[in-house]
Amino acid sequence: MIMKGSLVERVLAGDPYAVARAISLVEVEGPEGTDLVRQVFNRDGHAYIIGITGPPGVGKSTFVDRLTSEIRSRELTVGVIAIDPTSPYTGGAVLGDRIRMQTHACDPGVFIRSMAARGNLGGVSRATGDAATILDRAGKDVILIETVGVGQDEVDIVRMADVSIVMVMPDTGNEVQVLKAGIMEIADVFVVNKADLEGADRTVAQIESVVDLQEYAVETWKPPVMMTQAVTKEGVREVFDKIEQFRSHHVEDSGLRNRNRTEFRLRELLARRFVDYVEYRMLKGDEFEQIVSRIADRTLDPYTAVDEIMSRLNQGN
Repeated sequence: MIMKGSLVERVLAGDPYAVARAISLVEVEGPEGTDLVRQVFNRDGHAYIIGITGPPGVGKSTFVDRLTSEIRSRELTVGVIAIDPTSPYTGGAVLGDRIRMQTHACDPGVFIRSMAARGNLGGVSRATGDAATILDRAGKDVILIETVGVGQDEVDIVRMADVSIVMVMPDTGNEVQVLKAGIMEIADVFVVNKADLEGADRTVAQIESVVDLQEYAVETWKPPVMMTQAVTKEGVREVFDKIEQFRSHHVEDSGLRNRNRTEFRLRELLARRFVDYVEYRMLKGDEFEQIVSRIADRTLDPYTAVDEIMSRLNQGN
């Protein structure tokens, strides 16, 4: 039962202050955030999640800003989750994408949140999935997730998004990265940004030649390669039209993606809980640190260490 006026009730009503507080709670990864997600999880939500990834400097934040404007022009509400590098001093987000999206600061139909990656691999934060759930239940129509921008290992976004946008820009070496296995295979739409630069047509041709050789999970969809100039908004409308086309033509695939997203989240939570249980409940005192030291000193290999820990688990400690 949800108490009237509670944080959960205010989140479900779309109160931006409650949404901000709720996301802060899930970032901390404490019991309050966990309980909040439990209470909103089975509520109705309809948000379409768009993931945007690509190398640093490609213009993801500007593109997200212009894409937000395009979505708002269609009378849809937007939630933005911008994953930034982690400050080594505060543990918070370094860049703060909200600074670069001030045009939407006073728009009640847009909620923007920067989140620190906190060392998490894959370009997203561990709390990204829960933050997206909160924005969904708060009534947002579209959720944009911008990854941290670290290179071709940002593949976790495909496990969170309904459609994945991979961005590159011409003649800087970035296009070579995107042609490699991994990030290449997650794209539903390629965007060559800064298309006014020399070599844009060549970059498009390179990507299209590789797309022709790839096998994709959605056999009826060949990822298009589109050109944009995010600063002037040129090509952004066409990209969102293509996203809408993907969405309308792949209803069955969206169900499969939702199941894969659910499986990924479950495995992630199980792994985290297991490690916490071993480190803080099963092992005593500084035993975990002692094991780490033995491995670092090469008096114990990591596989044997894991086998010993698993053996203790099977024996009930």
